[in-house]
Amino acid sequence: MLTRIFIFAMVAMLAVGCSRERELADVNAVYYWRTDLRLDSTERAFLQQHHIKKVYCRYFDVVMGDDGEPKPNATMTFSDTLPDGIDMVPTVYITEDCMHKPHKGLAEKLVKRILQMNETNDIRGVSEIQIDCDYTARSRQTYYDFLTAVANSCDTPVAGGQSPSASRSTPRFSLLSATIRLHQLQMPAPPVDYGVLMVYNTGDPRRFMERNPVLDLRDVKPYLRHLSGYALPLAAAYPVYQWVRHIHGVRVEHTVDADDILRVKQAVEHERPALRQTILTYHLDKENINRYDTKTYEEIYRH
Repeated sequence: MLTRIFIFAMVAMLAVGCSRERELADVNAVYYWRTDLRLDSTERAFLQQHHIKKVYCRYFDVVMGDDGEPKPNATMTFSDTLPDGIDMVPTVYITEDCMHKPHKGLAEKLVKRILQMNETNDIRGVSEIQIDCDYTARSRQTYYDFLTAVANSCDTPVAGGQSPSASRSTPRFSLLSATIRLHQLQMPAPPVDYGVLMVYNTGDPRRFMERNPVLDLRDVKPYLRHLSGYALPLAAAYPVYQWVRHIHGVRVEHTVDADDILRVKQAVEHERPALRQTILTYHLDKENINRYDTKTYEEIYRH
């Protein structure tokens, strides 16, 4: 049950150089961050045109309730299905305050809820889940313990509807991944199979007149030195969304120019070439697709 976590701990301590370049397979992927899975023709065409093989789909959030205990929020509904040949990766966002102290049974409840959603919506063949949390030095250890509990719960065999021998040998999920923000590169790697480096939301929103808070190479550069030695296989996710805010009654739009995305991508891959292998964009949406031309997406996804 703890075998995978032990292996990755040993890799981090004893084989950093090997693990850095081993990394992940070549995969084009995308996040889906809406509350209803419903794809229009533009979005379906995008998945096909850019050979998307994985959709990391936000199933629900976990937020702190009024009673001081974490609870699910903004649960996904499924009005549609993914095209054949594309893997679904259930993704759960957990607010950082949920990790200020341990919560008994939280990991087991989270995995059970994902399983129930898959069963209810006839979603099959799911082999991986991802956890997204903006953990800090204060919450890191509790969060890492929580991830270990999630991994243990994922390794619990599937029960019901199978022969006893199959039930003993078939895990619920075989992979556990986690998001990694740039500031988290300075901490020890979490106990997961791999991380997705979130190369967006890099700046201070209060300094929007000076730099784009969604993505600016000047904000990324200080963290690049941590990439080559980070002891966890990594994918990279880049922003294609627009952030709209109203500041003192004035509408402010934060959109990243295509050239800026590609400059950051080049800088990131220069420090860690394997980050060109598994690439995501955030997130799948018709407006985001139309914001950039096809050539830009080809450059982002190019391996």
